[in-house]
Formats: sequence, structure tokens, C-alpha cells
Amino acid sequence: MKNWAEKSTKNEPWRLKCSVHIYDWGRIGKESKAARLFLLNSGSEIQQDEPYAEFWMGTHESGPSFVINNRKGGSESEFMTLKSWILENPSVLGHKVLKRWGADLPFLFKVLSVAKPLSIQAHPDKELARTLNKLQPTIYKDNNHKPEMALALTEFEALCGFVSLKELKSVFLTVPEILELIGNDEADQFLNVNEESGEKKVKAALQSLVTQLMSASERSISETIYKMKRRLDMEKKVRQLTDKEQMVLRLEKQYPADIGVMFAFFLNYVKLNHGEALYLGANEPHAYLSGECIECMATSDNVVRAGLTSKYRDIQNLCSMLTYRQGPLEILHGFPLNPYTKRYLPPFDEFEVDHCILPEGMSTIFPPVPGPSIFLVIAGEGTMQTGSFVETISEGAVLFVPADTEIIVTSIEGLQLHRAGINSRFLLEN
Repeated sequence: MKNWAEKSTKNEPWRLKCSVHIYDWGRIGKESKAARLFLLNSGSEIQQDEPYAEFWMGTHESGPSFVINNRKGGSESEFMTLKSWILENPSVLGHKVLKRWGADLPFLFKVLSVAKPLSIQAHPDKELARTLNKLQPTIYKDNNHKPEMALALTEFEALCGFVSLKELKSVFLTVPEILELIGNDEADQFLNVNEESGEKKVKAALQSLVTQLMSASERSISETIYKMKRRLDMEKKVRQLTDKEQMVLRLEKQYPADIGVMFAFFLNYVKLNHGEALYLGANEPHAYLSGECIECMATSDNVVRAGLTSKYRDIQNLCSMLTYRQGPLEILHGFPLNPYTKRYLPPFDEFEVDHCILPEGMSTIFPPVPGPSIFLVIAGEGTMQTGSFVETISEGAVLFVPADTEIIVTSIEGLQLHRAGINSRFLLEN
């Protein structure tokens, strides 16, 4: 095995066999895009009653990808983990990436198939991640941060970041049950701050508010949610509920008596259309609710949970770590690189994502970049060429492309693919 790995420093694509994760919130069987891609990528069977949630492409030990020896004379049974292969062939990362992140891939590429909400959560920054990993390594297994971006493949619903100060103040009028959880004194303290109070005071007031909400007793949470649901059930007979109210009632059905149901009123409710993306930095609260997406992030799996979950909720760390940034999110629509390809460029060094839709018979070039890439074919069929090397690709194909490699892609039948790579702003810096 080592012999073929040692010869793999040529700038040619290498096929990857990737991993899938089954979580309760995933889509069932072949209704899941993650499951279909895994089936086509690995040849493994899909269980029709299992919820397939995430298709992983990268080096993370919780779901490693494997490099397949698909060269002439090689065997599909010959493979090694992508992480081990990179350690054998560090030059495939390019000098700049190797110097910054060492002999590992700094991003993790995924497809998510969401049938019901994930937990409301936040991901710690680098400093906190190192601390949590040291103090609670069984819960926080990574010492890295986890900024991320979600690019919608279907209509995609999410809760992300706190609503504006004005909108949050209106919550006390439209959702009176929240006053029962936080108390009039806490509410008055928050209502008395405004933009002129200064960012520091506004954030301190919001942190106090969130801490009081998240620290409420299970009994008071259950009673409050019941009252809120009963009120909205009555009001929908005489008025049209808002999108957010309807969403909260859906959450209550799936997670009754969970504080996340009330916390959702504090967060921006976003509906992405196909081809739209949102990104989230460290320490930002969020939850994906439904739909399917491409996701890319720094290589980490650390999660601090706030609600909509039966798992451990780390209230103390959560309330102290959040940025408490308020206001609407930036939605990325991608910018064109050529007639067929758009790029989604978040403000994180570790990654960017390209989306290519190539009509039948057309070709496009992905120019060489001084960093590695992973290509995922999401639909159709075509070829991938570099020099004299030509590979037929179709839905489910995943390929690792070394740094400084020009790729020519040609569509045979309606080819659609995504490329994850190192953020080009970082690569172009002097």
C-alpha cells in the first residue's frame, strides 16, 4: 500500500471513498441526498428505515475519507485514510497550506439532509476550544474552532444569530409568556437599553437576559411553553400566524417542553433558496431546521448545545461564549467565475466553495491554485482531465485534487459539482 502512496505526488485527482452519519434528525433512506451520495460513492447498501443525516468528505477521525488506488494496476480494494495519505504526501497541500495548518486538510466538506431540527448550538473559538478540549475531552474532542457555511441544495430553513434590538424588544409584547420565564425586572433592564447605550451595555443586557432564560427550571419552561402553544392555537383561529410563530409551533411538536422552543424567538429565522448560502463564525447561536445543503467548515466537531436536544446542554459555557451580535445575516449568492461556476467566499481562511452547473457537451477549466481541493459530483455525468489523465465522473464521485493542478471538466449529461478548497483570499496573500 505504501508503494502506491509514495508515487501519488503527481498532480492528478484521486478518488475518495467517504463516510455517512446516521442521526435522528436525518432524512429516511433514499429520501436523503446524503444517503444517495453515500450509496453511489461507496457501493454500500442503504437501510430504508434509517435517518441518513451527513455525508462527510475530509480527514476528521469521526468520519474519515479513504483514498482509493484507482491507478493503472491498482485495485479498488487498495485504500488508506486521506489523513494518512496526506502525511505520506504532504506536498499535495501546497507550501502555504502546509506551513499554516501542517500535514492535514484544514476544512471538512459535508452534505446535510435535515428532516427535523438540529439542536440550537454554537461552536467555540480557538482559545475556548483548546480549553474545553483540555478540561472535558470526552465531550469536546477537538481543540480547533469551527466556523462554517451552509449552501442550500433545496429550500433550507435555519435559525442563526440574534434578531435586532428593536425586534427583540417587540418579543416581550408579542410573546408575553417569555416574561414569566425571565421576570419583569430582567425585562425592564433590557427594555431600558438602546443603541445610544453603547454596544458593550447592550451585549451585557442581552447576555443577562439569555442567561436568565436558559437557567429557568424545567417545570417553569414546560408550563410556559404550554401557555404559549395554547394561546397561539386560539389566535390562529382568528388571524394568520407569522412564519416564525408557525415555525415555533412545529418545534414544540418535535421538542415539547424544551427551552429551545422559546429561545427560537430570540434568533433570526432564515429561509434560503437553492443556491443561497449563509456563514457563521465561532460563538454564534444557530440551528438548521429543514432542507438539504452543502456544508463546509474548519476541521472540527465541537458543539456547545443550547436547546432542541436531549443531549447535554452546557449552559454556563454557552452563555459566556456567545458574541451576542444582533441584526440580520449576510446571505451569499455567489459571484461568477465564468458562465458556469459561482464562488461562495466566507470570511474564513480555511475554506471556500464553488458551484458548477455544466450543460451537456460543455467544458470549463478550474485553474491551478496553491492549495488542495475536494470535488463532489452532485448530479449528472462527465469527465475530469488533467494532462493525460482522464477520469469519468458521475453523481456520488468525490475526488481529492492536489495543489497547483489544473482541472478540465466536461459534461456528458447535465453535470453539477461542488468544489471545496482553501479560501482564495488567504492563498493570494503575499
